[in-house]
Amino acid sequence: MTTTIAITGASGKLGNATLTALLTHSLIPASSIIALTSSHPDSPTWSRLRAQNPHIQIRHASFEAGPASYARALAGVDRLFLVSTPHIALDFEDERGREKPEGQGRERHHRVAIDAAVRAGVRHVYYSSLAFAWDGAAKGPGGKSKAGVMRAHLRTEAYLDEVRRREGMKVTVIREGLYNESWPLYLGYFDAAGGDERTEVLLAGDGKVCWTAISDLGVANAVVLVAPSEEYDGRTFYLSTRPEEAKSLREIAELVGRARGKEVSVKIVGRKEHERYYVQERAKDGPAVRWWASTYEALEEGECLIDDPTLEKLLSGVGVKPTSVEETISKMVKKA
Repeated sequence: MTTTIAITGASGKLGNATLTALLTHSLIPASSIIALTSSHPDSPTWSRLRAQNPHIQIRHASFEAGPASYARALAGVDRLFLVSTPHIALDFEDERGREKPEGQGRERHHRVAIDAAVRAGVRHVYYSSLAFAWDGAAKGPGGKSKAGVMRAHLRTEAYLDEVRRREGMKVTVIREGLYNESWPLYLGYFDAAGGDERTEVLLAGDGKVCWTAISDLGVANAVVLVAPSEEYDGRTFYLSTRPEEAKSLREIAELVGRARGKEVSVKIVGRKEHERYYVQERAKDGPAVRWWASTYEALEEGECLIDDPTLEKLLSGVGVKPTSVEETISKMVKKA
């Protein structure tokens, strides 16, 4: 009997890259794939998913609807690829500037899907975490991070571990590499389309990052999803390019400068000045900036300098060569 795989956020960047890889590499029959989306049948999103392959199943699933409703969308599912929710505002500080308590950040959405998976009898949940919290001393996944963006992921990982022990459900945590395509966010919300005239970008800090293309993550996720369940049960691993290919934000700025034909450099100003500058001088949202600024402390700690060969091995198994961040920048940046 063929295994049925459901993908949350199937129209999003990572979810769709994984869906595309499953189909492109013929890793599982299309009829055994369930694309979950918060959109409705009459939406353009639904139509785009249907256009990808007429044989996949498409189901409506919303984190806001609660576990009982979500469980109905998971009927008959064997394996669930839980892509983390994009609703980052759930993680922002409250009106008093305090960190959201446990269960009130993005992990609230993830818990809905996890609880629904238990109700629906899903046998294995694969969670798309994020490639922070690398422990250089232990040479493996750590349990702490200075990055606010990682907080909900760590909370979700802990909840999954609790569910695994309590319910016996198989669990795999995939710490997805920082997207090649996300460099503008890290580089001071840089406008790659040509609207950014800055030659110097102010940042709170810097550090090496093992940048990884979304399409490569999609392929690796797909290979993991169709592998024997026991192979990845109980594991936490990273999908990132190797340390030799890592680039700091200063190096990213140099690449951007070459691509656009106009130099770009980085100036490290510390967290307080970073927050003041982007809120007051660049008109960015205060809670979002303050939440994101902690990312640079994590970079300085080496949390994103990952030494895990898993991505390389998975891609080579299907004949795929990793896309370098240099290639991605050259395609994204418009000449000045």
